[in-house]
Amino acid sequence: MTAALAPWREAVESAARRLAPHTGPFLRQTPLWKLPATQLGLDLDGVECWLKLEHLQVSGSFKARGMMNRLLAHPIPESGVVVASGGNAGIATAAAARALGVRCEVYLPGVSPEAKRAKLRALGADVRVVGELYVDALNACLERQRETGALLTHAYDQPEVVAGAGTLGREIEAQGGLPDHVLVSVGGGGLIGGLAAWFGTRSNVVALEPEAAPTLFRAREAGAPVDVPVGGIAADSLGARRIGELAWEVTQLAVREARLLGDDAIRRAQQWLWSQMRLAVEPAAALPLAALQSGAWRPAAGQKVCLVICGANVDAAMLA
Repeated sequence: MTAALAPWREAVESAARRLAPHTGPFLRQTPLWKLPATQLGLDLDGVECWLKLEHLQVSGSFKARGMMNRLLAHPIPESGVVVASGGNAGIATAAAARALGVRCEVYLPGVSPEAKRAKLRALGADVRVVGELYVDALNACLERQRETGALLTHAYDQPEVVAGAGTLGREIEAQGGLPDHVLVSVGGGGLIGGLAAWFGTRSNVVALEPEAAPTLFRAREAGAPVDVPVGGIAADSLGARRIGELAWEVTQLAVREARLLGDDAIRRAQQWLWSQMRLAVEPAAALPLAALQSGAWRPAAGQKVCLVICGANVDAAMLA
């Protein structure tokens, strides 16, 4: 663990303490399922795969941790909270707002699936669909926040959001010890930022992105965050146009490897998880398995690899 990451690690510990009273009614300790790689259809000599089943969170994704941490860390005005999201951050914010009894307004892009919109409405959120991509929804959300003074919850680029996501790494270590590698999908970077903050260099955190939404990969090429075109199968949850500044800061300190995956590989992994394991997950959650199935990334013999299964807010028709 580098000294530069020490404040981030303490922020994760603070988030864990803040969230602890809400474990049960709002947050779950999700299972860590340890399997030989052969049970995932992988020919990897002696490799053990740990599936962190974070898609079983109450709100259907890891976002519950960061969004609740953000709300608990600040006084909430009468106007409530407002968030722009591809879906999962909005769902988590709406669920946290309902648990705390405050109003919530969510701005979604046109690319967001109806399944996520319906879930938001069921949680009592005021849903606004603006533009086509996440950046369109974000701009409208920021304008609305200036008008109302509501507490802004960012999908990935706020310290409390990143630290809340880091409690997932803390939980993995408490449940199973340190894996050799942690495979995680990247959109705006809140999740990989949190995991890198917690694990540092003690485990090798590997960034995985769709070829059609390579925010971190292109930033690493350019030496700084840059805008990228966004599209593809996972655009609803990995559809940020640019890696978050906080994630960029943390990953520069602790993430050594990044890989890109094609939509076909992601779809195959998503369908395999459903057909063979009965895990109904969204495309973003399938990237870790897709990396192994496609050979885009391979561990050494006998290593322990944690696959973060990050979300389950999926239209069931996609799994047929």
